[in-house]
Amino acid sequence: MAVKLRLKRMGAKKAPRYRIVAADARTRRDGREIEVIGWINPTTEPETVVVDAEKAMYWLQNGAQPSDTVRSILSKQGILKKFHEEKVANKAKKN
Repeated sequence: MAVKLRLKRMGAKKAPRYRIVAADARTRRDGREIEVIGWINPTTEPETVVVDAEKAMYWLQNGAQPSDTVRSILSKQGILKKFHEEKVANKAKKN
């Protein structure tokens, strides 16, 4: 099963809220998710972003592929940099 980290739209019409979720790649956008990793509220100024770094790292380490939007959110939060550094450290430890 291919897992993706992506956004799930919530909220009312013209008042979107998004959950960052780990979901099977074959499910629809607002379908069943495996786990909720965080949320984003783009209607506030500045936009509110909350991400559980431990859950995001867990899914990235287990091969989940983030969508382009989620990738940029994780990058802004510093999670992708931390993931990359751990990956390089583990690779150096093996050699």
